Amino acid sequence: MKKTVAMQLPAVAKEAPVSARYALELEALAPIADIIEVDGTTPERFIEGARQADAVMTSWGINIDANIIQGLERCVVIGVGSVGVDMVDVDAATEAGIVVTNVPDVFIEEVADHTLMLLLAAGRRVKLMDKMAGDGRWFEGRPVLNHVPRLWGQTLGLISFGNVATAVARRAKAFGLHIIAYDPFVSELKMTGEGVEPVSYAELLARSDYLSVHPGLNDDTRGMLSDAEFAAMKNSAVVINCGRGAVIDEAALIRALQSGEIAAAGLDVLEQEPPELNNPLLAMDNVLITPHAASATTRMRTETRRRNGREVALALSGRWPMSCVNPTVLPRTPLHRWQPYPMDRGPNR
Repeated sequence: MKKTVAMQLPAVAKEAPVSARYALELEALAPIADIIEVDGTTPERFIEGARQADAVMTSWGINIDANIIQGLERCVVIGVGSVGVDMVDVDAATEAGIVVTNVPDVFIEEVADHTLMLLLAAGRRVKLMDKMAGDGRWFEGRPVLNHVPRLWGQTLGLISFGNVATAVARRAKAFGLHIIAYDPFVSELKMTGEGVEPVSYAELLARSDYLSVHPGLNDDTRGMLSDAEFAAMKNSAVVINCGRGAVIDEAALIRALQSGEIAAAGLDVLEQEPPELNNPLLAMDNVLITPHAASATTRMRTETRRRNGREVALALSGRWPMSCVNPTVLPRTPLHRWQPYPMDRGPNR
């Protein structure tokens, strides 16, 4: 008998059948599972619909918290269609013996491109330059930029040195930036192998002309950039965030920008999304904001859905997934290790 995968009902009703709407996920899942849609308007309704499901797939819908996880009686795997998994209580899933997967390497290049775009645009005060060009202040732009150091020879600091930060570092070298990074969970040899100087957190803050923020969101990283950290930075520093909004204490960022403790910011993510329209960041000429769109391209959404389906299909077929967020749970599951065969050689050849 086929297994079942629960997905939250779309916000807008679709007329196409489930098999058509989830064709990308079903490329891998179809031989072993059917997708069922579950009412996610309340946690109670979601539990009622997903209770007997063998898997749950999510992206940016309902938060899969400990209460929901406790109500999943047969769930083997929760597949998250993004890099970040903060919409799932991973600790509760681990305690329940449920594997959590993500898609950590699908849109790395896109986010790295967007990070460099914000770095260049915020550094060159593009928002202000565009306003001046449009409202008759043509000759006021150059005097502003006369006080902005040239990019070549400046220092880019990276908080965390995962896939995106590595891709950012490779791009930044072409602009003549010296790159430093802080990540206590990454080998210094990996950093130096990329031509990146490993430093302490305090040194990172003190030396960075541009600071790009890349850690995942958890109890240790939430609000890790706050008043004390901004006070330790250069007054000319520019902060870039294409990771998770809540890593930055937004009220502290606003204070730092208003007081001149830092010079500018480029943000693709915020603590609250969408922001209130009276959020001071939206009105600042030295702040450039994009609507959590760094990963968006023609390829991103389709490939993310395919990859999410493949991860869940691996787990439902009794194998370890490729991208397990909570790997300590794997030995406690009936899933077994597997090795992919080369494309030109199957298991029986």
